[in-house]
Amino acid sequence: MTKNTRVRSRVWSLLFVFGLTLLTAACSGSFDEDFDSLGTWGSGDTADATAKVLHGVYELHVKAEEGIFWSTAGKKIGDGVYKVEATQVEGTLDNGYGMMFMIDNETEDFYLFQVSGDGFIWIGLCRSACKDGEILIGEGWIEADVVQPGLDNTNVLRVDVQDGDLEFYVNEQSVGQAHDETLSKGDIGVMVETRGEGGVRVHFDNFAFTPADSEDKARGVRVALIALVAAIAAGGVVVLLGRRARDKARYDEDEEYKDPIIP
Repeated sequence: MTKNTRVRSRVWSLLFVFGLTLLTAACSGSFDEDFDSLGTWGSGDTADATAKVLHGVYELHVKAEEGIFWSTAGKKIGDGVYKVEATQVEGTLDNGYGMMFMIDNETEDFYLFQVSGDGFIWIGLCRSACKDGEILIGEGWIEADVVQPGLDNTNVLRVDVQDGDLEFYVNEQSVGQAHDETLSKGDIGVMVETRGEGGVRVHFDNFAFTPADSEDKARGVRVALIALVAAIAAGGVVVLLGRRARDKARYDEDEEYKDPIIP
């Protein structure tokens, strides 16, 4: 390997490390919980509900006939994209299950986004553990064709939040928009609501969050890296061609001249 080849190799290595560092910094604050372990999530077993990690999912089993039961992750996050996969595996379809975000664990105020096993959605602001609050979309439970009803069907819930603007998606289809600035930061959680019959079991997986500005930063980093790679590649070609031209001139002057081996 020549000295120039070695130098170019080192440049590419440094470029890779530099780019990886920039992308990591741009996406700081992001996470994707795959529930391979419990992590910071709560767990427990009571007469009313059981919460635990089981075979790579977070299982919430509500035995009580009526109520809202949830578990939180111990985070404090704000604007961004929230996303979770939820699958009901047991129980009556007249229920609710989904995500909570911007939870104030002291007041038990939070935004709630849930679907039901029979194909409805409910989106609102809960105060004092939903003893009070307000509906943000529609007038309560809304039937939605985009919800996959029944058992063992996964529904992907997502909400995009930016400066009080909220847009909600089920299975990548928008189901409504709202504006509310009551809460700006807080914990996240998963929940199950029973409505007259217990025994509802739901599995949650891949709870992800991306801060609002991370994607813009990452896109900017990618564009800058592409430009830098192009510039370095072009410069390398120019240097290589220039060296070959000089070597050929020296060879023409002295047929005994050989390309030197540089250690």
